[in-house]
Amino acid sequence: MAKKSSVTPAEPRSFDHVFGRTRPSASGTFSLHTTPKRDTHFRDLPPPTGKPPFQLDLKTIVPAAQYKAVVAAKKLVFHLNGDMGGINYDVPQTLVAKGMEADFHGKTKLADKPAFLYICGDCVYFNGEIKRYYNQFYRPYEFYPAAIFAVPGNHDGENLPGDDSLDGFVRNFCAAHPVKMPESGDSHRTAMVQPNVYWTLLTPLASFVGLYSNVPEGGEIKAPQTEWLVEQLRTLPTDRPLFVSLHHPIYSADDHHSGSTPMKHMLEQATLSAKRQPDMVLAGHVHNYQRLTKSLANGEQLPYLVTGAGGYHHLHSIIKVDGQAMITPVAFTDKSGETVTLERYCDDHHGFLRVELTDKLIIGRYFTVPRPQEPFSKPVQMIDYFEFDWRKRRYLPNALGSPP
Repeated sequence: MAKKSSVTPAEPRSFDHVFGRTRPSASGTFSLHTTPKRDTHFRDLPPPTGKPPFQLDLKTIVPAAQYKAVVAAKKLVFHLNGDMGGINYDVPQTLVAKGMEADFHGKTKLADKPAFLYICGDCVYFNGEIKRYYNQFYRPYEFYPAAIFAVPGNHDGENLPGDDSLDGFVRNFCAAHPVKMPESGDSHRTAMVQPNVYWTLLTPLASFVGLYSNVPEGGEIKAPQTEWLVEQLRTLPTDRPLFVSLHHPIYSADDHHSGSTPMKHMLEQATLSAKRQPDMVLAGHVHNYQRLTKSLANGEQLPYLVTGAGGYHHLHSIIKVDGQAMITPVAFTDKSGETVTLERYCDDHHGFLRVELTDKLIIGRYFTVPRPQEPFSKPVQMIDYFEFDWRKRRYLPNALGSPP
C-alpha cells in the first residue's frame, strides 16, 4: 500500500498565473482610443546628441541637386512606414523594402523620386538591441537609395537588463556624424544624424515634428518633451504643412491595441497651448494601415494615418461588426462627442505609403506588397489614394472610394 504524502499542496495564488488580455473590441462600446493598463515603466530619455531646438534641415542630408529640384518643382516626395523589424522571419520586411525600392524606378525627374523614408517607430525588435541592427535595418535597406529618418517606438526603447534604453537607436539614428557603424556590416549606409530622440525635420515644403512616446502601453510623454512640442507648434513656419509623428496612435480601429487616450489628451493640450493644430498626425504601433479623419468644430478636417505594416510579420486585424468586415467609410463617435471617420484600411497585407507634397496638396498613395506565400514578382497594388488641401484643411474628392 502506497504511503500517503505528508506534504500539503500549497494553495494556488491568483497572481501566479497570467492569461490572455481582453481584446479592445470585445465590448459593444468599442472606442477608437482607450486608456490601457500600464504594462511596463517609463524609460528615462538619453541625452540629446544635438543642440536645442533639435531641428535637422533636409538640405544638409540629401544631395544638393535633389534639394534644388525639390525647391524648383515645389514638390517633395517621401515614403512613410512603421514597425519594420523582421525578427526571426524577415520575408514581409524584405518585400516591403523591395516595393519601396521599385518606387524609384522609371522616374527621371529628381523631384519625383522619394527624398527619404520616415519610420514611425519600432525599427528593431524586440528590444532595440545593437546586435540586431544589421538583420533588421542595414541589410533589408541596403539598396534603398535615399535617407532614412525615424522616431523611436516602444520596442526600440524597451531595453534588456544591463542595457541602456535606446542605445541602438541613438547610435544609428542620432550619431554626431554620418559614420559607418560596425553593426552596419557590408551595407554602405552611414548612421543618421538626428539631434535627439524627439526632433524636427525641416524641409522646404513641410515640417515634421517627431515625438518619442516611450515604452508603456498607450505611450507616455512628459516634460521637457511636452514643452518642446508646444514651442515647435508655435514657432514653425505657417506657410507649409505641419506633420506630427509619434509611435502610439491616437485613433485606431484595430482589435489588438486600439488608439491612445493619453496621447490624444497630450496632443490636444499642446495644440491648445500653442494655438495651432497640426495638418496631419502620423503613427505606427498598430500593424496595419488606416486612414482616419477627425471632423473639427470649425468644419475643417484633420487626418490621422496609421502606417504600421512595414515588416513585422504579425498583422493586426480591424474590428468586425457582427462578424463581418467593415465597409468604409465608417463614422465613430469619439468619447468627447467628436466624429472620427475610418476612411480606408488594409489589415491583410504589408505595405508602404508614398506621400507627395506640393504648395497646396498632400497626396497619398498606399501600396500593398505580395503576401509571403504569393509570387514575389507580383507588383505592388495601390489600395488607397487621397488628396488633402492643407491650406483649406479639407479632402478633395477622388475616385478610390470602394471598400478594401
